[in-house]
Amino acid sequence: MDRRDFLKKASLAAISMVGAWAGASDALARIPGLSDNEKPDGHQPTDTIEHRKLGNLDVSAIGLGCLPMVGYYGGKYDKRDMVRLIRRAYDKGVTFFDTAEVYGPHTSEEWVGEALAPFRNHVKIGTKFGFGVEEGQPTALNSRPDHIRRAVEGSLKRLRTDHIDLLYQHRVDPKIPMEDVAGTVKDLMDEGKVLHWGMSEASARSIRRAHAVCPLSVVQSEYAIWWREPETKIFPTLEELGIGFVPYCPLGRAFLTGVIDENSRFKEGDRRWNLPQFQPEALKHNMPLVALVRRWAMRKGITPAQFALVWMLSRKAWIAPIPGTTNPDHLDDFLGAASVRLTPYEMEEFDREYAQIHLMGHRADPFTESQIDK
Repeated sequence: MDRRDFLKKASLAAISMVGAWAGASDALARIPGLSDNEKPDGHQPTDTIEHRKLGNLDVSAIGLGCLPMVGYYGGKYDKRDMVRLIRRAYDKGVTFFDTAEVYGPHTSEEWVGEALAPFRNHVKIGTKFGFGVEEGQPTALNSRPDHIRRAVEGSLKRLRTDHIDLLYQHRVDPKIPMEDVAGTVKDLMDEGKVLHWGMSEASARSIRRAHAVCPLSVVQSEYAIWWREPETKIFPTLEELGIGFVPYCPLGRAFLTGVIDENSRFKEGDRRWNLPQFQPEALKHNMPLVALVRRWAMRKGITPAQFALVWMLSRKAWIAPIPGTTNPDHLDDFLGAASVRLTPYEMEEFDREYAQIHLMGHRADPFTESQIDK
Protein backbone atom coordinates (compact mmCIF):
# COMPACT_ATOMS: atom_id res chain seq x y z
CA MET A 1 0.00 0.00 0.00
CA ASP A 2 1.56 3.34 -1.02
CA ARG A 3 1.56 6.41 1.23
CA ARG A 4 -1.47 8.10 -0.34
CA ASP A 5 -3.58 4.92 -0.24
CA PHE A 6 -2.58 4.49 3.40
CA LEU A 7 -3.67 8.02 4.27
CA LYS A 8 -6.95 7.68 2.41
CA LYS A 9 -7.78 4.48 4.28
CA ALA A 10 -6.58 5.86 7.61
CA SER A 11 -8.67 9.01 7.29
CA LEU A 12 -11.85 7.14 6.43
CA ALA A 13 -11.31 4.61 9.22
CA ALA A 14 -10.08 6.95 11.94
CA ILE A 15 -12.20 10.09 11.93
CA SER A 16 -14.91 10.21 14.54
CA MET A 17 -16.32 12.74 16.92
CA VAL A 18 -15.32 12.93 20.55
CA GLY A 19 -17.23 11.48 23.49
CA ALA A 20 -19.17 13.36 26.11
CA TRP A 21 -17.51 15.68 28.58
CA ALA A 22 -17.35 14.61 32.18
CA GLY A 23 -16.48 16.27 35.42
CA ALA A 24 -13.33 15.65 37.38
CA SER A 25 -13.00 13.73 40.62
CA ASP A 26 -14.98 14.34 43.78
CA ALA A 27 -13.40 16.50 46.47
CA LEU A 28 -10.78 14.79 48.59
CA ALA A 29 -11.03 14.16 52.25
CA ARG A 30 -8.26 15.75 54.30
CA ILE A 31 -5.35 13.32 54.59
CA PRO A 32 -3.91 12.98 58.11
CA GLY A 33 -0.17 13.03 58.52
CA LEU A 34 0.70 15.28 55.58
CA SER A 35 2.49 18.53 56.33
CA ASP A 36 1.13 21.66 54.67
CA ASN A 37 3.97 21.81 52.16
CA GLU A 38 3.28 18.22 51.08
CA LYS A 39 -0.39 18.76 50.40
CA PRO A 40 -1.43 19.65 46.85
CA ASP A 41 -2.98 23.05 46.30
CA GLY A 42 -6.57 22.21 47.10
CA HIS A 43 -8.07 18.75 47.41
CA GLN A 44 -10.25 19.18 44.36
CA PRO A 45 -9.05 19.83 40.79
CA THR A 46 -9.45 23.46 39.79
CA ASP A 47 -9.97 22.47 36.15
CA THR A 48 -11.92 19.73 34.41
CA ILE A 49 -11.19 18.13 31.08
CA GLU A 50 -12.98 15.62 28.93
CA HIS A 51 -13.07 12.02 30.12
CA ARG A 52 -12.95 9.03 27.82
CA LYS A 53 -13.73 5.33 28.04
CA LEU A 54 -10.88 2.96 27.22
CA GLY A 55 -12.71 -0.32 27.18
CA ASN A 56 -14.47 -0.03 30.53
CA LEU A 57 -11.77 2.20 32.07
CA ASP A 58 -12.67 5.87 32.61
CA VAL A 59 -9.75 8.33 32.27
CA SER A 60 -9.04 11.95 31.45
CA ALA A 61 -8.67 12.44 27.69
CA ILE A 62 -5.06 13.52 28.21
CA GLY A 63 -2.91 11.65 30.70
CA LEU A 64 0.61 12.26 31.98
CA GLY A 65 3.55 10.08 31.02
CA CYS A 66 6.00 9.88 33.92
CA LEU A 67 9.02 8.42 32.12
CA PRO A 68 10.90 11.67 31.26
CA MET A 69 11.10 12.51 34.95
CA VAL A 70 13.83 9.88 35.46
CA GLY A 71 16.12 11.49 32.87
CA TYR A 72 15.05 9.54 29.79
CA TYR A 73 15.91 12.50 27.57
CA GLY A 74 18.89 13.58 29.64
CA GLY A 75 19.09 15.72 32.74
CA LYS A 76 18.54 14.95 36.40
CA TYR A 77 15.40 16.01 38.19
CA ASP A 78 14.57 16.60 41.83
CA LYS A 79 11.94 14.33 43.34
CA ARG A 80 10.09 17.15 45.04
CA ASP A 81 9.81 19.06 41.77
CA MET A 82 8.43 16.02 39.98
CA VAL A 83 5.96 15.29 42.79
CA ARG A 84 4.73 18.87 42.48
CA LEU A 85 4.42 18.46 38.71
CA ILE A 86 2.31 15.31 39.04
CA ARG A 87 0.07 17.01 41.58
CA ARG A 88 -0.20 20.05 39.31
CA ALA A 89 -1.48 17.76 36.56
CA TYR A 90 -4.13 16.37 38.91
CA ASP A 91 -5.14 19.88 39.94
CA LYS A 92 -5.71 20.68 36.26
CA GLY A 93 -8.01 17.71 35.75
CA VAL A 94 -5.64 14.88 34.77
CA THR A 95 -6.73 11.57 36.27
CA PHE A 96 -4.56 9.20 34.21
CA PHE A 97 -0.89 8.65 35.08
CA ASP A 98 1.51 6.30 33.31
CA THR A 99 4.61 4.67 34.76
CA ALA A 100 6.46 1.31 34.81
CA GLU A 101 8.77 -0.69 37.04
CA VAL A 102 11.58 -0.36 34.48
CA TYR A 103 11.47 3.48 34.52
CA GLY A 104 14.49 4.25 36.66
CA PRO A 105 14.18 1.36 37.37
CA HIS A 106 11.64 1.82 40.17
CA THR A 107 12.14 5.58 40.57
CA SER A 108 9.15 6.67 38.49
CA GLU A 109 6.78 4.37 40.37
CA GLU A 110 8.08 5.61 43.71
CA TRP A 111 7.56 9.26 42.76
CA VAL A 112 4.13 8.62 41.24
CA GLY A 113 3.12 6.70 44.37
CA GLU A 114 4.18 9.53 46.66
CA ALA A 115 2.62 12.25 44.49
CA LEU A 116 -0.77 10.56 44.13
CA ALA A 117 -1.12 9.13 47.64
CA PRO A 118 -3.28 12.03 48.91
CA PHE A 119 -5.91 11.39 46.21
CA ARG A 120 -5.22 7.78 45.25
CA ASN A 121 -8.87 6.80 44.80
CA HIS A 122 -9.54 9.71 42.45
CA VAL A 123 -6.97 8.79 39.80
CA LYS A 124 -6.07 5.88 37.54
CA ILE A 125 -2.47 4.63 37.57
CA GLY A 126 -1.09 2.52 34.77
CA THR A 127 2.13 0.58 35.27
CA LYS A 128 3.89 -2.24 33.44
CA PHE A 129 5.70 -5.55 33.75
CA GLY A 130 7.60 -7.37 31.03
CA PHE A 131 11.32 -6.72 31.54
CA GLY A 132 13.58 -8.61 33.94
CA VAL A 133 13.89 -5.80 36.46
CA GLU A 134 13.25 -8.07 39.45
CA GLU A 135 15.97 -10.42 38.18
CA GLY A 136 18.53 -7.68 37.53
CA GLN A 137 18.09 -7.87 33.73
CA PRO A 138 16.15 -4.70 32.89
CA THR A 139 16.72 -4.94 29.12
CA ALA A 140 15.66 -8.60 28.81
CA LEU A 141 12.06 -9.60 28.14
CA ASN A 142 10.43 -11.59 30.91
CA SER A 143 6.74 -12.41 31.20
CA ARG A 144 6.97 -15.67 33.08
CA PRO A 145 4.04 -16.04 35.48
CA ASP A 146 6.31 -16.05 38.56
CA HIS A 147 8.01 -12.87 37.35
CA ILE A 148 4.67 -11.15 36.73
CA ARG A 149 3.65 -11.80 40.33
CA ARG A 150 6.96 -10.51 41.71
CA ALA A 151 6.73 -7.43 39.52
CA VAL A 152 3.18 -6.68 40.63
CA GLU A 153 4.03 -7.02 44.31
CA GLY A 154 6.92 -4.59 43.85
CA SER A 155 4.77 -2.12 41.95
CA LEU A 156 2.04 -2.20 44.59
CA LYS A 157 4.58 -1.37 47.29
CA ARG A 158 6.23 1.45 45.35
CA LEU A 159 2.89 2.94 44.28
CA ARG A 160 1.64 2.84 47.89
CA THR A 161 -1.56 1.10 46.93
CA ASP A 162 -3.43 -2.17 47.22
CA HIS A 163 -4.48 -2.26 43.56
CA ILE A 164 -3.19 -1.31 40.12
CA ASP A 165 -5.82 0.38 37.97
CA LEU A 166 -4.21 -0.63 34.68
CA LEU A 167 -1.46 -3.24 34.35
CA TYR A 168 0.30 -3.54 31.00
CA GLN A 169 2.50 -6.22 29.54
CA HIS A 170 5.30 -3.85 28.51
CA ARG A 171 6.43 -5.98 25.58
CA VAL A 172 5.22 -9.32 24.27
CA ASP A 173 7.57 -12.11 25.34
CA PRO A 174 7.80 -14.63 22.48
CA LYS A 175 9.04 -17.32 24.90
CA ILE A 176 5.86 -17.27 26.98
CA PRO A 177 2.49 -18.27 25.50
CA MET A 178 0.12 -15.31 25.50
CA GLU A 179 -2.51 -17.50 27.13
CA ASP A 180 -0.22 -18.00 30.16
CA VAL A 181 0.36 -14.26 30.51
CA ALA A 182 -3.33 -13.42 30.21
CA GLY A 183 -4.24 -16.22 32.62
CA THR A 184 -1.81 -14.92 35.25
CA VAL A 185 -3.20 -11.40 34.95
CA LYS A 186 -6.73 -12.77 35.17
CA ASP A 187 -5.80 -14.45 38.47
CA LEU A 188 -4.41 -11.14 39.76
CA MET A 189 -7.65 -9.44 38.76
CA ASP A 190 -9.66 -12.10 40.58
CA GLU A 191 -7.54 -11.35 43.66
CA GLY A 192 -8.33 -7.63 43.40
CA LYS A 193 -4.70 -6.59 42.84
CA VAL A 194 -5.32 -5.50 39.24
CA LEU A 195 -8.50 -3.83 37.95
CA HIS A 196 -7.82 -3.57 34.21
CA TRP A 197 -5.10 -4.81 31.93
CA GLY A 198 -3.47 -3.89 28.65
CA MET A 199 -0.58 -4.56 26.30
CA SER A 200 2.12 -2.33 24.84
CA GLU A 201 3.46 -2.58 21.27
CA ALA A 202 1.46 -5.75 20.61
CA SER A 203 0.42 -7.10 17.22
CA ALA A 204 -3.20 -7.70 16.28
CA ARG A 205 -2.61 -11.44 16.58
CA SER A 206 -1.28 -11.19 20.14
CA ILE A 207 -4.08 -8.80 21.11
CA ARG A 208 -6.70 -11.29 19.96
CA ARG A 209 -5.07 -14.21 21.79
CA ALA A 210 -4.82 -12.25 25.03
CA HIS A 211 -8.32 -10.79 24.79
CA ALA A 212 -9.83 -14.26 24.35
CA VAL A 213 -8.50 -15.29 27.78
CA CYS A 214 -8.94 -12.04 29.71
CA PRO A 215 -10.56 -9.03 28.00
CA LEU A 216 -8.18 -6.13 27.46
CA SER A 217 -9.15 -2.55 28.26
CA VAL A 218 -6.22 -0.82 26.57
CA VAL A 219 -3.37 -1.20 24.10
CA GLN A 220 -0.47 1.27 24.23
CA SER A 221 1.85 2.01 21.33
CA GLU A 222 3.91 4.85 19.93
CA TYR A 223 1.69 7.02 17.74
CA ALA A 224 2.02 10.57 16.48
CA ILE A 225 1.48 12.62 13.34
CA TRP A 226 4.81 11.38 11.99
CA TRP A 227 4.37 7.73 13.10
CA ARG A 228 0.96 6.42 12.09
CA GLU A 229 1.55 2.68 11.73
CA PRO A 230 -1.03 1.72 14.41
CA GLU A 231 -3.83 3.05 12.20
CA THR A 232 -3.45 0.10 9.83
CA LYS A 233 -1.66 -2.35 12.12
CA ILE A 234 -4.04 -2.53 15.09
CA PHE A 235 -6.82 0.08 14.92
CA PRO A 236 -9.31 -2.23 13.13
CA THR A 237 -8.77 -4.89 15.82
CA LEU A 238 -9.13 -2.41 18.67
CA GLU A 239 -12.35 -1.02 17.23
CA GLU A 240 -13.79 -4.48 16.66
CA LEU A 241 -13.02 -5.67 20.19
CA GLY A 242 -13.88 -2.41 21.98
CA ILE A 243 -10.35 -1.82 23.29
CA GLY A 244 -9.02 1.68 24.01
CA PHE A 245 -5.76 3.09 22.69
CA VAL A 246 -3.09 5.00 24.65
CA PRO A 247 -0.43 6.64 22.45
CA TYR A 248 2.96 7.34 23.96
CA CYS A 249 5.32 9.96 22.48
CA PRO A 250 2.32 11.77 20.91
CA LEU A 251 4.44 14.91 20.49
CA GLY A 252 7.08 13.02 18.52
CA ARG A 253 9.60 13.24 21.38
CA ALA A 254 9.24 17.07 21.12
CA PHE A 255 9.87 17.17 17.34
CA LEU A 256 6.29 18.22 16.59
CA THR A 257 6.39 21.07 19.11
CA GLY A 258 8.83 23.07 16.99
CA VAL A 259 11.56 23.30 19.63
CA ILE A 260 13.81 21.00 17.57
CA ASP A 261 15.29 22.17 14.27
CA GLU A 262 17.63 20.75 11.64
CA ASN A 263 20.67 21.86 13.68
CA SER A 264 19.62 20.05 16.86
CA ARG A 265 21.99 17.35 18.07
CA PHE A 266 21.56 14.81 20.86
CA LYS A 267 24.16 13.28 23.14
CA GLU A 268 24.29 9.77 24.54
CA GLY A 269 22.05 9.76 27.60
CA ASP A 270 19.24 11.40 25.64
CA ARG A 271 16.99 8.67 24.23
CA ARG A 272 16.91 10.42 20.86
CA TRP A 273 20.66 10.25 20.23
CA ASN A 274 20.56 6.98 18.24
CA LEU A 275 17.00 7.05 16.86
CA PRO A 276 16.90 7.21 13.03
CA GLN A 277 14.28 10.01 13.04
CA PHE A 278 16.66 12.27 14.97
CA GLN A 279 19.79 11.87 12.89
CA PRO A 280 20.98 15.08 11.17
CA GLU A 281 19.88 14.10 7.65
CA ALA A 282 16.43 13.01 8.83
CA LEU A 283 15.91 16.14 10.93
CA LYS A 284 16.65 18.36 7.94
CA HIS A 285 14.50 16.26 5.63
CA ASN A 286 11.49 16.23 7.97
CA MET A 287 11.30 19.97 8.68
CA PRO A 288 8.37 20.45 6.24
CA LEU A 289 6.21 18.49 8.70
CA VAL A 290 7.08 20.93 11.49
CA ALA A 291 6.09 23.77 9.19
CA LEU A 292 2.78 22.05 8.36
CA VAL A 293 1.97 21.55 12.05
CA ARG A 294 2.86 25.17 12.79
CA ARG A 295 0.57 26.45 10.02
CA TRP A 296 -2.35 24.40 11.26
CA ALA A 297 -1.72 25.42 14.86
CA MET A 298 -1.87 29.08 13.84
CA ARG A 299 -5.06 28.40 11.90
CA LYS A 300 -6.69 26.90 15.02
CA GLY A 301 -5.25 29.54 17.37
CA ILE A 302 -3.28 27.01 19.41
CA THR A 303 0.36 25.98 19.90
CA PRO A 304 2.08 23.27 17.82
CA ALA A 305 2.15 20.92 20.85
CA GLN A 306 -1.57 21.42 21.31
CA PHE A 307 -2.24 20.79 17.64
CA ALA A 308 -0.32 17.48 17.74
CA LEU A 309 -2.68 16.33 20.51
CA VAL A 310 -5.82 17.85 18.99
CA TRP A 311 -5.11 15.96 15.76
CA MET A 312 -4.92 12.72 17.73
CA LEU A 313 -7.91 13.33 19.99
CA SER A 314 -10.02 14.18 16.94
CA ARG A 315 -9.44 10.83 15.26
CA LYS A 316 -11.17 8.47 17.67
CA ALA A 317 -13.14 8.87 20.90
CA TRP A 318 -11.27 5.89 22.40
CA ILE A 319 -7.81 7.46 22.20
CA ALA A 320 -6.19 9.02 25.30
CA PRO A 321 -2.56 10.15 24.78
CA ILE A 322 -0.01 10.38 27.58
CA PRO A 323 2.48 13.14 26.73
CA GLY A 324 5.35 13.36 29.17
CA THR A 325 7.20 16.37 30.52
CA THR A 326 9.35 17.65 33.37
CA ASN A 327 8.33 21.28 32.84
CA PRO A 328 5.21 22.84 34.42
CA ASP A 329 4.87 25.32 31.54
CA HIS A 330 4.93 22.50 29.00
CA LEU A 331 2.32 20.65 31.05
CA ASP A 332 0.04 23.68 31.03
CA ASP A 333 0.59 24.08 27.30
CA PHE A 334 -0.37 20.60 26.18
CA LEU A 335 -3.34 20.40 28.52
CA GLY A 336 -4.72 23.31 26.52
CA ALA A 337 -5.50 20.77 23.80
CA ALA A 338 -8.33 19.34 25.88
CA SER A 339 -10.94 21.81 24.59
CA VAL A 340 -10.19 22.00 20.84
CA ARG A 341 -11.05 19.54 18.05
CA LEU A 342 -10.74 19.26 14.28
CA THR A 343 -13.81 18.64 12.17
CA PRO A 344 -13.87 15.61 9.85
CA TYR A 345 -13.40 18.00 6.92
CA GLU A 346 -10.35 19.56 8.56
CA MET A 347 -8.93 16.09 9.20
CA GLU A 348 -9.28 15.21 5.53
CA GLU A 349 -7.74 18.51 4.47
CA PHE A 350 -4.79 18.03 6.82
CA ASP A 351 -4.22 14.50 5.52
CA ARG A 352 -4.16 15.74 1.92
CA GLU A 353 -1.43 18.22 2.82
CA TYR A 354 0.38 15.63 4.93
CA ALA A 355 0.40 13.19 2.01
CA GLN A 356 2.58 15.58 0.05
CA ILE A 357 5.38 15.31 2.63
CA HIS A 358 7.90 12.48 2.41
CA LEU A 359 9.24 11.53 5.84
CA MET A 360 12.63 9.99 6.55
CA GLY A 361 13.76 7.74 9.39
CA HIS A 362 12.38 4.90 11.48
CA ARG A 363 11.09 5.50 14.99
CA ALA A 364 13.27 2.90 16.78
CA ASP A 365 16.87 1.70 16.93
CA PRO A 366 17.52 -1.94 15.92
CA PHE A 367 17.57 -3.35 19.47
CA THR A 368 14.33 -1.65 20.46
CA GLU A 369 12.72 -2.74 17.20
CA SER A 370 13.75 -6.35 17.87
CA GLN A 371 11.56 -6.38 21.00
CA ILE A 372 8.43 -5.04 19.28
CA ASP A 373 5.78 -7.64 18.47
CA LYS A 374 5.14 -8.05 14.75
